[in-house]
Amino acid sequence: MKLLRFGPVGQEKPGILDADGNVRDLSGKCADFAGQGVSIEAIDAIRAIDVNSLPVVAEPGRIGSCLASVPNFFCIGLNYAKHAAETGAEPPKEPIIFNKATSALSGPFDNVVIPKGSVKSDWEVELGVVIGREASYISEDEALDHVAGYCVINDMSEREFQIERGGTWMKGKSAPTFGPTGPWLVTADEVGDPQTLALSLDLNGETVQNSSTDDMIFTVKQIVAYMSQFMKLQPGDIIATGTPSGVGMGMKPQRFLKAGDTMTLRIEKLGEQSQVAVACE
Repeated sequence: MKLLRFGPVGQEKPGILDADGNVRDLSGKCADFAGQGVSIEAIDAIRAIDVNSLPVVAEPGRIGSCLASVPNFFCIGLNYAKHAAETGAEPPKEPIIFNKATSALSGPFDNVVIPKGSVKSDWEVELGVVIGREASYISEDEALDHVAGYCVINDMSEREFQIERGGTWMKGKSAPTFGPTGPWLVTADEVGDPQTLALSLDLNGETVQNSSTDDMIFTVKQIVAYMSQFMKLQPGDIIATGTPSGVGMGMKPQRFLKAGDTMTLRIEKLGEQSQVAVACE
């Protein structure tokens, strides 16, 4: 299934795509897509609904983030071999885990706001993993059974804030609008193997990232199992699993976002999102 949220900011409704690509309104049939609303049980309950019995939304308008909110917004750093190489870093021996502020969550077609003082705002197309079942001390063999679905994420990054200002990476990752997510939450059964997905990002029509999740150093099941050794993952948690090569920081000369730039991101089976960068007022 492809689940989505549509409507103005703060007034989004849950929806589902039917076989013809029409948006059908799930209002009143399920909880909004957050926390237990994206648990394995909630997904199964939606699957039991006759989609064709739901009203068609003729003009859905704005598509919001496919998640209304997230308990935790986790990220994995330097998780593509070629990306680690372009940054000059040694491939990590264990997954690098950090947080993004949950307030960074944003719609897939909303503007990205370059934060005040930014000179090095950067793009990162990433496979998002949405947890659907509590995970604590699980094995790799069990890990994918705890995944509700997948989505596209632009893990926006301000490199000066992230790297040159001391402390952790979080403050370079967390500006408002720095987490465009969606357009769809695609259930795990429809995606299949998450390690065979093509993903790309175009900047102003030029393809700058073009790779596959098979270049990931740590696979989705390895990441989920590993994280569960240190924390309890909860339904609705989202994990951005790293970005491939082609980020602005890795270019020679380096290249960063300016107002008016357009980013278009795609992941196989998960759809496309696009944002325009605008200056912070």
